[in-house]
Amino acid sequence: MNNKLTGSLLTRAMLKNGHTEIWCAVDDESDERAVTDLENNDFTTCIVSTDADSFICSTGAKWLYAVPIKIVAITQEEVEL
Repeated sequence: MNNKLTGSLLTRAMLKNGHTEIWCAVDDESDERAVTDLENNDFTTCIVSTDADSFICSTGAKWLYAVPIKIVAITQEEVEL
């Protein structure tokens, strides 16, 4: 049995466990769509809390799905400078 949390369930668990700012790909249809949108960097935001139905970002906007993502700094070599 696989009991690993992923997607929005992981974000809810992280908030419940005390994390206060979680960078996420977000969408109002599904976790899968949130990750698909991530490819174009269309919908990413910092999730700071949750209520019964939504994830709330730092601007106060609400989203139905929020998948935690990693943000990594760009290196000098990557931009060929």
